[in-house]
Amino acid sequence: MLKSSVATLGCAFLMVLAAAAAVIIAITSDANRLESVRQRERIDAAIESQIRLRELRFRSLTAGSSLDSSFAGPAPLAALQSAFSRLGSLFLEFDGAYVVSPSGVVFAGIEGDAPAGQAGYDGLKHIISSLPGTMDRAASPMRELSDARGGPGTASWAIAHDGFEAISLIVMDVPPRAGSLVAQLLGPLKIVGYRRLSDTALADLSERYRVANIRIVGEMPADPLSRRALPSADGTTRAWLTWSPDRPGDAMLRQFVWALLGVGLLFAAIFAFVVHRLRSAAHQIAIRESQIQRLAGQDELSLLPNRRTFDVRLDQALAQLDRSGAGLAVMLIDLDRFKAVNDTYGHTAGDELIRQVAQRLSKVVRSGDTVARIGGDEFGIIQTHGHFPAGCVALGERILASLTEPFVIMGVTTTIGCSIGIALAPQDATEREDLLRLADTALYQSKNGGRNRYSFFEPQMNRSLALKRMVEDDLRRAIAQDELVLHYQPQVSVDGATIVGVEALVRWNHPQHGMVPPAEFIDIAEERGLIVPLSEWVLRRACMEAQRWPGLRLAVNVSPIQFRHKDFVANVIRIIDETGFDPAQLELELTEGVVVDDADAAEVAMMDLRAHGVGLALDDFGTGYSSLIYLRRFAFDKIKIDRSFLEYMETTGESAILVHSIAHLGRALGLRVCAEGVETAEQHRFLQAIGCHELQGFLFSKAVPADEIDRLLTLESPFAEALEAA
Repeated sequence: MLKSSVATLGCAFLMVLAAAAAVIIAITSDANRLESVRQRERIDAAIESQIRLRELRFRSLTAGSSLDSSFAGPAPLAALQSAFSRLGSLFLEFDGAYVVSPSGVVFAGIEGDAPAGQAGYDGLKHIISSLPGTMDRAASPMRELSDARGGPGTASWAIAHDGFEAISLIVMDVPPRAGSLVAQLLGPLKIVGYRRLSDTALADLSERYRVANIRIVGEMPADPLSRRALPSADGTTRAWLTWSPDRPGDAMLRQFVWALLGVGLLFAAIFAFVVHRLRSAAHQIAIRESQIQRLAGQDELSLLPNRRTFDVRLDQALAQLDRSGAGLAVMLIDLDRFKAVNDTYGHTAGDELIRQVAQRLSKVVRSGDTVARIGGDEFGIIQTHGHFPAGCVALGERILASLTEPFVIMGVTTTIGCSIGIALAPQDATEREDLLRLADTALYQSKNGGRNRYSFFEPQMNRSLALKRMVEDDLRRAIAQDELVLHYQPQVSVDGATIVGVEALVRWNHPQHGMVPPAEFIDIAEERGLIVPLSEWVLRRACMEAQRWPGLRLAVNVSPIQFRHKDFVANVIRIIDETGFDPAQLELELTEGVVVDDADAAEVAMMDLRAHGVGLALDDFGTGYSSLIYLRRFAFDKIKIDRSFLEYMETTGESAILVHSIAHLGRALGLRVCAEGVETAEQHRFLQAIGCHELQGFLFSKAVPADEIDRLLTLESPFAEALEAA
């Protein structure tokens, strides 16, 4: 990015400089060109001015009386030559001059101070072929001079080069004298004058007209504005008149150079500053990107690799399995009692616990192994060194020993544990997703097996998990599609003669597996988060069906998870209102674990339920904490003696003593006492003797459909036969 930015900035800088240089060069070139045009015009004007001057010399000569009088004598040609020689001082502007006829006959001539004749004039014709008396006038035509009004004049001129020197010639007509015999015989005469363009003459011309270095060269100059062709007699050009034109643009450029240099230095300084800032910004960006990359792959709290890095390293380790032939193990670790620490001491304490756990895990693994925090209170380890599974066992023992040691969190000593799930590669799987899923299954087994232990993945775990998932999917559909049914077990008076209530028990009529008892799917419903919708379905259906039995109490079991739900009481009241069921007939059965986990919240919920007329029963009494404090604090209406006390009870044994004590305790507290699991006449007589109020068990009836309850209610003594047979 920095290189591209610098390159772009450099290109922009060069483009600006190039544009500025192009503008300056265009200005200076245009100035040079204009000055060259003006100097070319001055050269042309200077040459024409010289020609005009010579024309004036000739006109003054022809206008004088000396030349005219020579034509009046008896020997006009001799007189003309004599007069032409005497007038030689007038030809200072010429190196030679001749008076010739239109056919080229010389009447008079002078070369310097000496007379000249036909031979001298014929030499001129070899330089310019368009002089009077030559045959080819088109080879190198002469230029005519206009008169003062711009019209056709009587003079013409040319500059030519013979290969050795250049000369300037002028030819002018001599006005004929009236009655002149020469004019009548030969026609109008002409004066031909020439001057050599010597270095002295050119230097004088250069100085006079302030054009530098006017000279004649044999090679054509490159600049067309600073050259003038000098044709030869044959029409070809072998020499050129040239000069060194002034170049004001170059002077301007020399002045602009310093300004341009200053601008360039300014731009260079700006460029260097910008590059420095860009380099600094790029360095800062690189540092930030490095930090982002590090943070993207690192857990900010524990400073361990995060889930992303864990997955990348696991993929890399799995890719090397085929090449190295070794194996690896994946461990998933879930902290036990972390939520209790977090809820009791706050999130700050929970964060500190995570940091200390990360430090301990980093110390127990070998160099080269990966420890990562993959979420919440869950950690992962990729073990690539050691013998498997023996190495996993050793590492698992070290982890358990390390994490079960007390932690000091914010000055408070606390103890936690952990559950570990282990999956091996390539034995169990060779793909990351599969390996993590199997390790998670083993972790689930460790939690269900009592926690604070490690478990290797075993194939039967997968089958069990698949079964649970199948049950979960089917149960969810059964609740949604109303495929469940309720059976009701009668609760009878202690004499066994009257049905005083029914307990609603859910049954699942699976389309493939038939009738499924609650013991096989209630736990799964609690694990998979289905217990709340299931419990609400049971309560709603029970209230609807029990309306046919006025006067009977309807007992419905409440799951601890359902009871702890924040909307539990509101949902119960809503269902009662929607079904129109009498709340005085409803009795909710709670276990001791409900009130132990959060006594304050339980007390509030129970008081709210009782305020609406709903009865409460303490189910499975005697199997849990069974504290008198709970019986005194919470407003229960009934206690139910668990069936486990009656299963192997003897009338004189310890179980009988416990059942007797529970019955008397309940009666002393003003509670109804119901015994579950009554199956024999002896149990019936014993419970009747110790003062139980209600009985429930197979001695009277198993859980039956609602229609069977209808039938039993029509009988005067529905269980008489069963009691007599027992």
